[in-house]
Amino acid sequence: MRFRVRPVARLAGRVEVPGDKSVSHRAALLGALAEGITEVHGYLEADDCLRTLAAVQALGCEVTRKGPGHYRIAGAGPGGPQEPGDVIDCGNSGTTARLLTGVLAGQPFVTVLTGDESLRRRPMGRVTEPLARMGATFVGRANGTKLPLAVRGRRPLAALAYASPVASAQVKSAILLAGLGADGPVSVTEPAPSRDHSERMLRLFGARVGTRGLTVTLTPGGLRGTTVQVPGDISSAAFLLVAGAIVPDARVTVARAGVNPTRTGLLDVLAAMGARVDAPPAAGEPGGEPMADLTIATSELHGAAAGGPLIPRLIDEVPVLAVAACRARGVTTIADAGELRVKESDRIAALARELGRMGVRVAERPDGLAIEGPQALRGARVASGGDHRMAMALAVAGLVADGETVVEDTACVATSFPQFVATINALAGVEAIRVEEG
Repeated sequence: MRFRVRPVARLAGRVEVPGDKSVSHRAALLGALAEGITEVHGYLEADDCLRTLAAVQALGCEVTRKGPGHYRIAGAGPGGPQEPGDVIDCGNSGTTARLLTGVLAGQPFVTVLTGDESLRRRPMGRVTEPLARMGATFVGRANGTKLPLAVRGRRPLAALAYASPVASAQVKSAILLAGLGADGPVSVTEPAPSRDHSERMLRLFGARVGTRGLTVTLTPGGLRGTTVQVPGDISSAAFLLVAGAIVPDARVTVARAGVNPTRTGLLDVLAAMGARVDAPPAAGEPGGEPMADLTIATSELHGAAAGGPLIPRLIDEVPVLAVAACRARGVTTIADAGELRVKESDRIAALARELGRMGVRVAERPDGLAIEGPQALRGARVASGGDHRMAMALAVAGLVADGETVVEDTACVATSFPQFVATINALAGVEAIRVEEG
C-alpha cells in the first residue's frame, strides 16, 4: 500500500484522534489481572492494541466488544491467567511484547512470544534482565534478548529495587506489572522521568503506588476492576498539529487529546519554535488521564533545541518534529535520542535518508539530528520502511512539498492511526492523500 500526497493550500476543522495507544495497552492488561469487570471506553482499535486484547484472551480472559472502542474485560485476578495453548504473536507491537513479558514473569507457567520481522529485531534485554533478577527465566534468540522468546514465570517473584540505565516507560511498566506478584515492594529509579501511564492506571485499579523524585515503588496486592476512559492519542494528534503549523492557511483543533505532562514535550517544543498553540487547562482526569482540546494555526517557526529530559516526553513525535524543523528559520537540533535507532526502524537514519530524497539537508548524529531551515521540500518517492510514524511524517511533509509525493509501504499506519488519511482529507476539504494498493 502507498500514499499519493498532493500539496494543499489550507487545513481547517475540528477532529478527534483515536484512543491513546499506551493507555489502551495498559487498560487491557490491568483489566485482565483485576478481580471483576473492567469497562474500557475509547480503546484504540488498531493492530497493535488488538494484539494486546488477543493476548489477554489467550491467557483465558473473556473480552467482549460492546461497541466501537468499548470493551468489557472479565478479569482473571492476579493468580487467574491460564497457560496459553499456542504462541502469542505480538505483531509489530513492542509495547505488547515488553509489558506482556512483565505480566508473564509473575505467572507460574511457560509462554512463548513472537512478533513480525521488525519486532523480532528489537531489543528485549532491557526488560528481561531485571525480570530475571526477580526470578523469571527467559529462553530465546540472542541469549534471551530477542523474540521469539519463551517466558517461564514464577510466583511469587523476588522484590527488586532497580536503577534503570534508561528512562523507559516500557521497562518501568514491565517491572511494576511483575511486581504485583512479588514477595515485597518493587521500585524503579530512572535517570529522567518517563511516561507515567502505568502508575496512574495502577492507582485507578486500586494498587498501592508511590512516587518520590525519579523513583516509583509498588507494594504488591490485588487489583479491582474499574472503568477506564481512554483519551485521544497525543502521538497521533502530533501529525495534525504539525500540519496545522506548516500548511499555509490552517487552523486545526484536535478535541479530547490526552495531555498527560509526561507526553506533551512536542507542545513545549512547538511553542519554543513560535507555533500558535492554544492548549487550555485539562478538563478533568477521567480514568486518571487529563484531556484537552488543542488548537494550532499556521505559524512562522524558528529553530529550537530538544534534548535531555525533554526527549522521553516526545520520543515518538520526533519524526514529525523533524518535518516542522524543515520549515523553521534557523537550526533545530534533536539530541539524546539514541533510542530512535531501535524503534520500528532506525528513525534517525530514516529521517536523514527520506527527507534527503525530498531535497532537505539533514545532519545525522549518533543520538539525533540537526536541520537548518527553512528548506523547500520537493515531491519525491519515499519509503516508510514499515514504520507507521515515518509513513505519517512523510505524508505531512508531502502536504507542503513542491509537487506530488509518493510514500511507499504505508499499511503500517493501521497499527496506530487507521483513520489518518480520512482525517487529513477532511481537514483539507480535498483528496490530499490517495491510498493505492500495491
